[in-house]
Amino acid sequence: MSLKRKLAAVLAGVGIAPFIVVVSAGTASAHGYITSPPSRQANCASGKVSKCGPIIYEPASVEGPKGQQNCHGGDARWAPLSDDSKAWPAAKVSDNVSFNWLITANHATTTWQYFVGGSKIAEFNDHGRQPGRTVTHNVSLGGRTGRIKLLAVWNIADTAMAFYNCVDLQVGPGGPEPTTTTTTTTTTPPTTTTTTPPVTGPWAAGVSYPAGSEVTYGGSSYRCLQTHTSLAGWEPPNVASLWQRL
Repeated sequence: MSLKRKLAAVLAGVGIAPFIVVVSAGTASAHGYITSPPSRQANCASGKVSKCGPIIYEPASVEGPKGQQNCHGGDARWAPLSDDSKAWPAAKVSDNVSFNWLITANHATTTWQYFVGGSKIAEFNDHGRQPGRTVTHNVSLGGRTGRIKLLAVWNIADTAMAFYNCVDLQVGPGGPEPTTTTTTTTTTPPTTTTTTPPVTGPWAAGVSYPAGSEVTYGGSSYRCLQTHTSLAGWEPPNVASLWQRL
């Protein structure tokens, strides 16, 4: 008997062999969410919608078993995302929309799926590849008009889990504008309106940047394209939908 066979026989005899083949299934280490048009978790994280719970700190963590048709992935921590009574802002779009994902931790991917009213309108197959830092999909809404709620699903290749995002859209004209606040200073006479000047200087997390603000990051200058509150991971080079390099 060879040395290798003798060793295998010894391991089996002492009960080790059955354990060396056990592999435990873990959860996906991947995280990501849609930043533009802003998903519900993006609107919560930027402070545009209140009473969202802990999702404001973890917008990229809405994970749940595959095959669901809800905004919170079946996880009670993110349940406010499925509350349609909240004042979710609806992004004005045309029939063709570019959905931009920010990937904070990549993972092997099977498909990216897009649903409206439970019907799948688009699917992109990555065949097990890992995504980059950002992912963009161009999706046709199939001629739909008015206000719609779109569900986007990122299916992980080597686990039973997926990541869920709901995006509120206003297709074509109509629908209310998101509520904005202006500060007015009144004297007698006249009445004047003051606005907050653009934020300038080095980019930093936790700052409310109006559109048109100019910042510096990594030795380059950037102009803000959309009003938002910055978060770690949203550095100007990472989110082309929010910042334009000058």
